[in-house]
Amino acid sequence: MANENQLQSIIAHCKEYGFIFQSSEIYDGLGAVYDYGQYGAELKKNIRDYWWKSMTQMHDNIVGIDAAIFMHPTVWKASGHVDNFSDPMIDNRDSKKRYRVDHLIEAHAETLEKEAADALLQKMDSLLAADDFAGLKTLIEENKIKCSVSDTANWTDVRQFNLMFATEMGAVASDNPEENKVYLRPETAQGIFVNFLNVQKTGRMKIPFGIAQTGKAFRNEIVARGFIFRMREFEQMEMQFFVRPGTQKEWYEYWKETRMKWHLSLGIPQEHYRFHDHVKLAHYADAACDIEYDFPMGFKEVEGIHSRTDFDLKNHQQFSGKKLTYFDTELNQHYIPYVVETSIGLDRTVMMLLSEAYKEEDLSTEEKKDSRVVLKFPPLVAPIKLAILPLLKKDGLPEIARELQNECRPYFKCFYEEKDTIGKRYRRQDAIGTPFCVTIDHQTKEDQTVTIRYRDEMTQERIHISQVRELVMKAIQAF
Repeated sequence: MANENQLQSIIAHCKEYGFIFQSSEIYDGLGAVYDYGQYGAELKKNIRDYWWKSMTQMHDNIVGIDAAIFMHPTVWKASGHVDNFSDPMIDNRDSKKRYRVDHLIEAHAETLEKEAADALLQKMDSLLAADDFAGLKTLIEENKIKCSVSDTANWTDVRQFNLMFATEMGAVASDNPEENKVYLRPETAQGIFVNFLNVQKTGRMKIPFGIAQTGKAFRNEIVARGFIFRMREFEQMEMQFFVRPGTQKEWYEYWKETRMKWHLSLGIPQEHYRFHDHVKLAHYADAACDIEYDFPMGFKEVEGIHSRTDFDLKNHQQFSGKKLTYFDTELNQHYIPYVVETSIGLDRTVMMLLSEAYKEEDLSTEEKKDSRVVLKFPPLVAPIKLAILPLLKKDGLPEIARELQNECRPYFKCFYEEKDTIGKRYRRQDAIGTPFCVTIDHQTKEDQTVTIRYRDEMTQERIHISQVRELVMKAIQAF
């Protein structure tokens, strides 16, 4: 169920506690571009590291690369992005505001009863699948869908808009700008495909095998919304799995199951996810689905699994004139491998975990009113794993606390604080999602025990100071 209030609360919380800021905010910001603050950057890195480990370290036949953002412009001709990487757009003549057609219709569907909304979205999907732009405009007009700014339905025709950012490479100006044109990559996958043989030969890889990569991608989204859900500069985590032709469907099913297990390992309930099969397949696919999560604005894609056939390697072979075949010793033949892709948005995963973790809890009792805002991150991805809090700034307590910090910090991220009451310090740690707090008090000096507080239950217990590191390490082990 869509919850706009929750989304606004999460956005405000992210700014207040150093997770995510509007880019260039002191200059009134830049639309659909965000900066990660000190805790957001840690959260993002922890998710990226967990994905990378699960893909490369935990598989014998998957390796990682880091390809450049700039690529030869013919790459994007071969991949189909120059001709096909477009979205249907429509403009309102009165407000001059431009909309992605599917977003415009989806927003209207959210105002309808479920049966009417489902019928509208089903009709939209069939028109999109047929590239029926006239039909899409008629659908908008028949449903009296209005512009959110002008409150009018004075629409232009629907047309395609290419989403790639173009720039020029080199210091010398040319009379023909097309000569120097390069693109900011709209996806990381092509860097994998053009390096297929480099990796296969140098790594002596045998099919089936995969190549993984994380990195920035750029799309000139006309309608970017939903906080960090849809941005113009974002980060992807992609893996291309090269398989023998004819086996792609079984590997597609394997990776659907494997990737869902990864998501569930984050502690998110199964009912917050669903698979959504594509009605309109991309130009390169013979099967495709999304793993969708129930965000505050409803179920939306967080990861795609695609059976890409041999489209990419075949086209790069054709456009480059270089052979991109694999010799299968078992079959004693050359062929162009088929590919199954898993592609997850890192920023969307950050937003997914923020949405899942954000809780406003009423802790009131008969004696007093109390509440807290807490981020219940899995310890594995929490920005700070352990907060170390001396009860007082004197009597040798800070020195003991610092010793514990020095013991733990090589293994996980710690936070030290001695300002304010212990209750206020606990609340601040709740707000940034720290799973464990340790308080150093006078009893620590007597028997070497500390109070450890558990974020989710707010329970406390005394343990020996030598047990702290092991307790936290055990909680953050994923494998």
